[in-house]
Amino acid sequence: MYNNTKQRGPSRSSNYSSGGSRSGGASRGGFSSGGRSGGRPSSGGNRGGGNRNKRKSSYERIDVSRFISKSTVIEKEEIYLPTHTFADFKIDAKLKLAIANKNYIYPSPIQDKSIPHALEGRDILGIADTGTGKTAAFLIPILNKIINNREETAIIIAPTRELAIQIETEFNDFARGMKIYCVVCVGGAPISAQIRGLRRECNVVIGTPGRLLDLVKRGEINLSTTRSIVLDEADRMLDMGFINDITFLLEKTPTERQGFFFSATLPKPIEKLIERFATDPVKVMVKTRDTSKNVEQDVIRINRDSNKIDILCELLDNEKEFKKVLIFSEMKHAVEKLSVELIKRGYKAGSIHGDKRHNDRQRTLLKFRNNEINIMVATDVAARGLDIPEVTHVINYEIPQTYDTYIHRIGRTGRAGMKGVALTFVG
Repeated sequence: MYNNTKQRGPSRSSNYSSGGSRSGGASRGGFSSGGRSGGRPSSGGNRGGGNRNKRKSSYERIDVSRFISKSTVIEKEEIYLPTHTFADFKIDAKLKLAIANKNYIYPSPIQDKSIPHALEGRDILGIADTGTGKTAAFLIPILNKIINNREETAIIIAPTRELAIQIETEFNDFARGMKIYCVVCVGGAPISAQIRGLRRECNVVIGTPGRLLDLVKRGEINLSTTRSIVLDEADRMLDMGFINDITFLLEKTPTERQGFFFSATLPKPIEKLIERFATDPVKVMVKTRDTSKNVEQDVIRINRDSNKIDILCELLDNEKEFKKVLIFSEMKHAVEKLSVELIKRGYKAGSIHGDKRHNDRQRTLLKFRNNEINIMVATDVAARGLDIPEVTHVINYEIPQTYDTYIHRIGRTGRAGMKGVALTFVG
């Protein structure tokens, strides 16, 4: 275990443990129901980041030994052999070309298991973690449906602004040159621009529940003819207090529709929701182990008389190891304070949290992705859904409230076969 009484600095050993070694207008296909610009005022955007996301009064009891993982046993990994290539799927040739242009040949397990059923019009229930390829698993069948019938529309509901924009990026890659358009409707961004997008020709709306609810109540989104609906990271939306909003939106869709329901876990409220709104869904389970075998986990012991940020900076000074670091803290003000302090000390840092404007958050994420900054401090808004390449370290500056949150945090590193390290500060 890391103990803050150890001598550390740029020349320290790469081992973290003192007791073990490190192992490796409503036009065709549009959504607008008639262009009413009035209605009730905006609800203020993505309410999942506001008062509805109340802090729990007490933490889940977590054994900190679960934050330490230094396996010395080489596990035999089961290799999944897909039964299809993307060229095998019964989809339009233009879509096959778009997939090939992304250098996709073999589908991931969830794509391989769900796309053939989705192309037949079946409802899909996917139990899958972030990073398993579920976005393409629903985008490909939806786009194929729209290519065959330009009157088709779809709505994709995601828990956070960042995930919605990530889905938009992949959508645009697949739909390039097809004249099929989407609009992203999320809190924190100007609603007027989103309304203009809805009144133009668009087939797909991607958004967060609070903003979508607002636009439906304003009459700017008409779901009565929307025949494809996606819930992405349904359990996360439950955690954020969106279950009633999601139910309201689903109730506005027609009975004859196709549903794609994706969730890392299946808590009872989500299970009941799916039972109500899905018809004999094909269940596809692609669960990885709780924590990636590519992520080494350890703790950093903090003594009462220690300066926590000084210890953090000693870690960050080792730039050869700590190349790209995601630091999690619990509260928005604490995230901002820590980020400002790191910048004052000369680090290339930034922050994302619910109080930052949408454009500011996107700029910070882009800088982090492009390595213009190498440290990003975040609340759990970044714990799920974001695909940020080459994060070498995740640091839990504060212990997460639940072990499930911990798993999603550290899942930001050790991706795409790369090694990663997760460190948790404990007192």
